[in-house]
Amino acid sequence: MRAYSASSEEARRARDLLQDWWGEGLLTVEQYLRMEQETVCELRRTNIFLRLVLLLFTLIILGAAVGLFFAVFFSHPGEQTLGIFLLIFAALSYAAAEIAVTKAQLYRFGIEEALAACSVGFLCVGMQLALFSGLFSSPTPARTGFLVPAAGAAVSLWMWHRFGLPYASLGAMIFVAWLPGYWTSSPSGQHLIVAAVYSAGVVMVAAVRPRYRFTYLDSEYSIAEALLWLGIYLAVNLQLSSVDLRGHWWGGSRSTTQFSRLFYWATWVLIWCLPPVVLARGLRRKDRFVIAVGALAAILTLVTNKPYLGWQRHTWDPMLLGAFLIGVVLLIRRWLAKAPGGIRHGFTAQRLSGKDKRWMNVGVATIGVATIGLASPNIVTPRGQTGGPDVHFGGGDSGGGGATSDF
Repeated sequence: MRAYSASSEEARRARDLLQDWWGEGLLTVEQYLRMEQETVCELRRTNIFLRLVLLLFTLIILGAAVGLFFAVFFSHPGEQTLGIFLLIFAALSYAAAEIAVTKAQLYRFGIEEALAACSVGFLCVGMQLALFSGLFSSPTPARTGFLVPAAGAAVSLWMWHRFGLPYASLGAMIFVAWLPGYWTSSPSGQHLIVAAVYSAGVVMVAAVRPRYRFTYLDSEYSIAEALLWLGIYLAVNLQLSSVDLRGHWWGGSRSTTQFSRLFYWATWVLIWCLPPVVLARGLRRKDRFVIAVGALAAILTLVTNKPYLGWQRHTWDPMLLGAFLIGVVLLIRRWLAKAPGGIRHGFTAQRLSGKDKRWMNVGVATIGVATIGLASPNIVTPRGQTGGPDVHFGGGDSGGGGATSDF
């Protein structure tokens, strides 16, 4: 059961599409005004900047309110007492999020998102303190310690389903990544469990998505599937699972004693097989998020191939990788442009929406400024004047402090 009605979500999606079409110049003023009246949405939204500000301020206010409560009513509360009250605050935060959504009709407003996030955080910390007192200082977690990340994953999934927050699914994936540590001490087993759970999620999302192909839910399932594919890749790529990535990439090959030889080289084969599978899935469905994850996985495979094989990395490796990627992009763009109308199998290199054009313009401007400032400092640095006895400054009638113009 979702907090927002299907009609409101569809109206919101239609208005977003309408803004894109208007920004691209595909609609006349009369068409835009008429369609705007037909897609009235009662949800209250704001821009991304105010949304982030409201999110941050709400988090600060909630944290300060909880801290003030304990400072006023409890001087030195015990861990269990602290945990019980945090569980109460978790329930209050979730109730406030429900009121903000159902009564105030806030949609991606920042306030309800902060309330939902705080409810998850208070729940996990409260369970940790109330049920497993002193667990943070214990080197071996309790057998039931997995209940905390399990509850975090379950509540995060509920937030994703209830409010449609795309990053809630990412939070659930992070909680799931903590679960295997409570069940097995084998690094190989932990990687396999995480990859298996994410794979089951991909199967479930792929089975559900077709019925919502052209609805507002398709984008949410698209993001969730893309994140799951990325999670599978990160769980399989052992070179990206280490905490000290920089040390073992540039300082030599990583020790593989914690993994069996068969498992290690099996993951090396998988990191080369996964990107084509993800790209094929995204291209077949024309899903830009899945395509982006497939492309990212392919780049990460090229980056981590040398550490996997134990080869020495050089400072010019990023330059060669960048040149290769530029060549691939130019070839794909040229291949698409040569098709009739610049469209081949439903794909084109042209920008189709005003939103894409604005984001690309911002990116190009940022890269251009960085390039000018870093690669060509002489362009913005004025050259010094050459002085000599025969050089005279002209055009002025007076100098400073009563001096002449030649001073």
